Amino acid sequence: MRLFSGKIAPLSEELVEALVAGGDIECESKKEVVLDVQSVFTSYLQQEREVTEKAKSTMEARGLPQSEFARVKKLAAEQKGIKVGDDLLDFLLDQLIEMLLHSGNVDEVFAQDHDLRRRMRPVLKKHLEVEEALESEVRGQLKHLQEGSRTWEIEYQRVMSDVQRRKGLR
Repeated sequence: MRLFSGKIAPLSEELVEALVAGGDIECESKKEVVLDVQSVFTSYLQQEREVTEKAKSTMEARGLPQSEFARVKKLAAEQKGIKVGDDLLDFLLDQLIEMLLHSGNVDEVFAQDHDLRRRMRPVLKKHLEVEEALESEVRGQLKHLQEGSRTWEIEYQRVMSDVQRRKGLR
């Protein structure tokens, strides 16, 4: 799972709308709460970029193969205090609930934490699973290359960037 910067605004609006429509929160200005939600996602993306850069530099310094990237990135994320990969959904839900409880723009939170999670999880999951569709599309375009080779890695990054750009995710 992955959060894309191009999806932050629609995701934030959809989350706030679901919470307000469900009677879970009360606020005077939905726009302000949407901005608060966006700040949670923007902050996460910034931290995730820093983790990625740290993982890349660690791998380069230690001469590790590309196959170790996920493990090194997960370790760097733990050191930074964030979650990546499969743990991302629960981490973001925790961050969002914390923000809702402490935001000056949310007048009242009527729902319990588990009810907030239940309301936000499907919306968040729908937007985070975009990566799986992208992954299969990119892999389909790279069938002619041997996975794991240096050429495959370079082409994968190039094709993924092109697909993300076409779909408005970057």
